[in-house]
Amino acid sequence: MVLQDLGRRISTALHDATRAPNLDEKAFKAMLNEISHALLEADVNVKLVSKLSNSIKSQVNFKDLPPAVNKKRLIQKAVFDELVKLVDPHAEPFKPKKGKSNVIMFVGLQGAGKTTTCTKLARHYQARGFRACLVCADTFRAGAFDQLKQNAVKAKIPYYGSLTETDPAVVAREGVEKFKKERFEVIIVDTSGRHRQESALFQEMMDIQTAIKPDETIMVLDSSIGQQAESQAKAFKEAADFGAIIITKTDGHASGGGAISAVAATHTPIVFIGTGEHMLDFERFAPQQFVNKLLGMGDMAGLVEHVQSLKLDQKDTIKHITEGIFTVRDLRDQLGNIMKMGPLSKISGMIPGMANLPGMDQMDNEESSAKLKRMIYICDSMTEKELDSDGKMFVEQPTRVVRVARGSGASVREVEELLTQQRMMAGMAKKMGGNMKNMQRAQQAMGGGNKAQQMAAMQKRLQSMGGAGAGGMPDMASLAKMFGGGGGGGMPGGMDIQNMMKSMGMGGMMGGGGRGGRR
Repeated sequence: MVLQDLGRRISTALHDATRAPNLDEKAFKAMLNEISHALLEADVNVKLVSKLSNSIKSQVNFKDLPPAVNKKRLIQKAVFDELVKLVDPHAEPFKPKKGKSNVIMFVGLQGAGKTTTCTKLARHYQARGFRACLVCADTFRAGAFDQLKQNAVKAKIPYYGSLTETDPAVVAREGVEKFKKERFEVIIVDTSGRHRQESALFQEMMDIQTAIKPDETIMVLDSSIGQQAESQAKAFKEAADFGAIIITKTDGHASGGGAISAVAATHTPIVFIGTGEHMLDFERFAPQQFVNKLLGMGDMAGLVEHVQSLKLDQKDTIKHITEGIFTVRDLRDQLGNIMKMGPLSKISGMIPGMANLPGMDQMDNEESSAKLKRMIYICDSMTEKELDSDGKMFVEQPTRVVRVARGSGASVREVEELLTQQRMMAGMAKKMGGNMKNMQRAQQAMGGGNKAQQMAAMQKRLQSMGGAGAGGMPDMASLAKMFGGGGGGGMPGGMDIQNMMKSMGMGGMMGGGGRGGRR
């Protein structure tokens, strides 16, 4: 992945320097050189790299450091702060307001992924309660309207375009007026791709802006265009004065630093990054969270927002777990939720420390996805009574296992492995049910204190159960212990990722020491 390799190199350089037996000026300079080389090879502008290097040096001056200062923490903080500054233009991006029409116009080069990104953004706002729609003002590219229409229908988003009108300004104005009358809150206008040397197309872009008077103009930048990104961004900024950037195709293997340089050159905030072709491969950009994730420190806030946006129905499962129950249907629901969450490597990247575990880069292969689907097919071949059971009826009546295997096209062994997984998780749920009841009693014992007091008390309790990680958040191992899950991988809602990976044939990945394959 574009940014993953950069993050890994910076993280490794930082780790090697801070773990050196003698953290001296020589080790510090070696670290700075490696970070600078990584950024330059990623196509970040040489002036920006030099500025970042000098800023870190000025913060960590070995000659002036007091003897008692923690050099390791000082270096880590300096690198983190300067990387945040590199991607943070200190400009607030536009935020649409509910109850009014917010017009957003897209601009950018040909092939940057504007049309797909328009649909992703519309879906993002739709999932957050906005009435979103799409207007195709790209009358130049053959098939542009058909592509937008196909994407919009798939995402269930209203759209407007014309197969006969050739003036994009007219199409844009008609579409915006139509959706304003229908009281849509987010109106996204897709335009033709254009290059800074195409003066006629640049004039056309400005004509569209004049016709629709957008509340926000967003430039879509392909992360793989390298050093060109800065000059192109400047030209678009002068003509269209865009207020935000969306970086696309960060799942490729190109460098990607040119887009970061464009942000610094135009003092324009990145608002989202596209991480793949699917509608869910779209992440909100926040400088500190981005650098956290880049360095393998996770993005728990992003994970929480991602899960909340999916509106996963977990009420029944959580209720069951509180009662110490975990049925086959609960397992089926959790498998479906994992599928909705998108690529497992994306989710793992949001959990501190998990992205760097061995085997994480192999978690999105087709074989793993196929195994997860087969598990769902097995559950779908069961009767309502079997799904709502604790799985014991399959032990008592083995012919049920044979019937389910035939109905799902799976082997008897695969059905038995799924039922073994369900029994293990049912055992965990039994332990968790007791822990949850104890925590509920503890909350009630706190009386009617405010939420801040309750959270502080809960945090203290969590820390006493196994220590806390960075920022006071309990680490994954502590959460696993709290939920009765043993050695790490336990997830809220009863999902034991480690055991789930084993059942999918990826046994050793989560623990870092085991061996893949079936148990």
